[in-house]
Amino acid sequence: MTLAQLGIGALNDVVDADRDAGRKPGKPIPAGLISPGAAGIAAGVLLAAGLVVAAVVRIELAALAAVVIAIGLAYDLRLKGTAWSWLPFAVGIPILPVFGWVGASGGLHPVFAILLPTAVAAGAALAIGNSAVDVERDTAAGGTSVAAVLGPRRATLLTAGLLALVAALATVSALAGGAGPPEIGALAAIAAMPVAATILAADRTPVAREWAWRIDALGLGALAVLWLRVVLS
Repeated sequence: MTLAQLGIGALNDVVDADRDAGRKPGKPIPAGLISPGAAGIAAGVLLAAGLVVAAVVRIELAALAAVVIAIGLAYDLRLKGTAWSWLPFAVGIPILPVFGWVGASGGLHPVFAILLPTAVAAGAALAIGNSAVDVERDTAAGGTSVAAVLGPRRATLLTAGLLALVAALATVSALAGGAGPPEIGALAAIAAMPVAATILAADRTPVAREWAWRIDALGLGALAVLWLRVVLS
């Protein structure tokens, strides 16, 4: 999966090379660290390697990896910069824990009945929040991202609402599973961080929104690890 994600990311940089020139000079292609052609070759090798490694572990993993790669390519080549750019994240991110669990155990735990819808909301939140970070650049380049349609403030507040939904689902499900006050308190505290960071960045600069998005991504990752630890204990 790491190989597949690196391949999707490399192709994304190739597709964005013209838009990034003059706007994001620190990225590898605009900075002259790698040519678009070499980056494209790297993307192909990484994607193929991801499929091969997955197939060596389990054939089911190869199928899941192919689905993830197809979703990533749809985002890179068609949906990025459109009002539907959030959809690949909302669909693709829930597959990642499925991939890990199937790879480790060959099946799925009942907890995925709650994990998957929660991950859909988390994926949509990350995608919409990311589009709010780049809304000025996307608008200048003629893009019609979801944040460009909604406006940065409404997109940021929608992100905060989705993050709050994730926080509520994680906390309530842990409580229903018999978690004690220390675990519930820790979950609520970690879940609140992305929500607060996103709300505080709603009317601020693109740099502030980008930092908020980083906190969102890290906070959701930490929340997922702690939540699984609580509900499976």
